[in-house]
Amino acid sequence: MILNNDSDTHTDHPYRYARVLGIYHINVIYLGPGTQGYKSHRMEFLWVRWYQNTGTVHNGSNDTLDQIKFGPMAAGNTFGFLDPSVVLRGCHIIPAFAKGKLHSDGKGMSLCARDSSDWTEYYVNR
Repeated sequence: MILNNDSDTHTDHPYRYARVLGIYHINVIYLGPGTQGYKSHRMEFLWVRWYQNTGTVHNGSNDTLDQIKFGPMAAGNTFGFLDPSVVLRGCHIIPAFAKGKLHSDGKGMSLCARDSSDWTEYYVNR
């Protein structure tokens, strides 16, 4: 869960949600303008698959839950990289069981995205 500062999402929702697919680090040597030397710097990042906001639903009390789903695999903004420092916190992503699985045969499109067990929609309990 991160703050939504991205103008590409075309939504006024305050948060964006993603599934973390991998946690990585690299050692980078910057060689551009202002280079002070060849010392490497550790850079940490997350590889994520973005959810899309689809609305909200009212639960039994006066609260609402965000509804989300995964976007199409072929879309240019389905996957991304994040600086771990921009992550606000983790949250519970609850499948909308009544809406069923996305792939009824259990065969997804990508082993990396782990989409074989995706549900059609999810609720966010934050």
